[in-house]
Amino acid sequence: MSPDHDPRGAPRTSLERVNPPELSPPAGFSHAVAATGTRLVFLAGQTALDGAGEVTGSTLPAQFEVALSNLLTALRAAGGDPADLARVTVYATDVADYRAHAAELGRIWRKLAGRDYPAMAVIGATRLWDEQAMVEIDGVAVLS
Repeated sequence: MSPDHDPRGAPRTSLERVNPPELSPPAGFSHAVAATGTRLVFLAGQTALDGAGEVTGSTLPAQFEVALSNLLTALRAAGGDPADLARVTVYATDVADYRAHAAELGRIWRKLAGRDYPAMAVIGATRLWDEQAMVEIDGVAVLS
C-alpha cells in the first residue's frame, strides 16, 4: 500500500494539521485540521467494552487503550486508518485523573494511532452510558 493511498487503494484524502504560532504549542493534538475529501466517517462513542459487552480495565489508562482500539476498529471497518482522523472528543468522568495520566495516555495514543494528531478535546462528564466506564472516545474521519 502506498502512503498516497488508503487501505482500499483510493487516493488518500488531504488532511492539513494547522497549528498557528500565536496559539500555545499543542501537545498530543492539533489546533485545527483542514480536510478535503469525498467521504466523512462519523465514529460513535466507544468505551472499554469487550466483545461480550462488558467494560474491561480498572484504570483510566487501561480503559483508554481499549476504547481507542475500539474506535480504530470501527474506523478501519469503514475503510480508514488513524491518519484519517480529523476530530476526536474524549469524555472522561475524572478530568484530573486524565491529566495525571496524560503522558501514559499519549504513549498509548502513539502506539495505536501514530503521531498524526487530530483536532481534539477532553470533556468532563458526570457519568457515561456504561456506568463502569471512565472514558469514552468519539471522532470524525475524512476519507477520499
